Amino acid sequence: MGRRIHNFNAGPAALPLPVLEEVQLELLDYKGSGMSILELSHRSKWFDNVINEAVERTRRLLNLGDDFEVLFIQGGASLQFCMIPMNLALPGKPVEYVNTGTWSTKAIKEAQIQGKDVVEIASSEDRNFSYIPGNLTVNPDAAYLHFTSNNTIKGTQWSRFPDAGAVPLICDMSSDIMSRSFDPRPFGLIYAGAQKNIGPAGTALVMIRKDMLERVPDDIPTMLKYSTFAGKNSMFNTPACIVIYIISLVMKWLEETIGGLENMDAINREKGALIYGCIDASDFYQGTAAKDSRSLMNVTFRLPNEDLEKRFVAEALEAGLGGLKGHRSVGGCRASIYNATGIDGVSALVDFMKEFEKKNG
Repeated sequence: MGRRIHNFNAGPAALPLPVLEEVQLELLDYKGSGMSILELSHRSKWFDNVINEAVERTRRLLNLGDDFEVLFIQGGASLQFCMIPMNLALPGKPVEYVNTGTWSTKAIKEAQIQGKDVVEIASSEDRNFSYIPGNLTVNPDAAYLHFTSNNTIKGTQWSRFPDAGAVPLICDMSSDIMSRSFDPRPFGLIYAGAQKNIGPAGTALVMIRKDMLERVPDDIPTMLKYSTFAGKNSMFNTPACIVIYIISLVMKWLEETIGGLENMDAINREKGALIYGCIDASDFYQGTAAKDSRSLMNVTFRLPNEDLEKRFVAEALEAGLGGLKGHRSVGGCRASIYNATGIDGVSALVDFMKEFEKKNG
C-alpha cells in the first residue's frame, strides 16, 4: 500500500482504514458469491443482507424506534432540500427554517420555489453565520422546523438541538451524523448526505418517522415520494449499492470497534480540544466561529494573511496533511475532523501548526 496521508477534506472525506481494508478484501469476491460487490444484483440475497444490515445498525446506533423508516435516496442532501417541503408541508400551515449558512439558505430557497409559506424564524447572517442563534420562537401551528446541525463552511454546530414543542424537527445532519448520540423522538425526519461522515458520495441516509409519511401527497412524482422508498426498502429502483455497502461497514466499525456513539462523541471532543486549544493559545491562528458555537467536525481558522494561508496549506500537504484549504466561498483554512480522522491525525496537525507558527509568526 502506498503512503496514506492524514485526510482533512470536508467531503468526500476520510473513511475508517479498517473499512477500506475490508472493502479491498471483498472487492473481487463478496462473501463467496464469486462476484464483486460492484457486480451484485440489488435483487440478490447478498445485497438484501447488505441493505438490511445497514438499516439495522443505523437503528441501533441512533436508538431509533419501530416508528422510524431508514431509507437510502440518491441525489444527496441537495435533493432533500426540495423533497422535504414537497412531501411534508401541510396546507395552510407555515414551514419554518433556521438559517445558519449556505446549506440552510439552499434548503430555504427550494421551499420558496415551490411557493410554500416559508418563515425564517432565526438567522446568524448578521455576523456572517459565525454563530448558532438561540431563543427561538416556534409557531406551534408550523408544519415543521428545519435546521442544519453543522455548518461545514463556517465551522459552527448546534451543541443542543432546538426545542420546537410538538412541531416536528427536520434536520440536515450531513456533516455530523453518527458523531454523537441524541434523542431522535422530536424529529420527524433526519437526513444526511453520506460523503462527509458515513460513506462515499452517492446517496443520502434519510430517517423518517412513519406518521410523517401520512403527509405525502398523491400528486407528486413517484421517485420524489418518501412513501415510494419506504414501501420498497429503498429498492423501488436500483439504489447506490456500493455506497450502501460501505455505509454498512462504517456502521459496523462504529458499533464494534468504537463501541457506539457515546464513545465516538468522547473521541471527537478530545480531537476538538486538541486543535481548538492550539488555536486559542496562539495569536497567529484565529478561529472564525464563535466559541460557544464551534463545530467538532469542521474547524475553521485564518492566518495573518492569505499568502501565509497558501503556504500553510502547501507545506502541510508536503508533510502528509491534506485537505486544509478553506471553502472557496470564504477562504482561510479548514480542518475537517470527522469520525474517521483519528487523534493521531489531529495531533500531527497540531504539531505542524505549532512548528509553522515558530517559523512564520
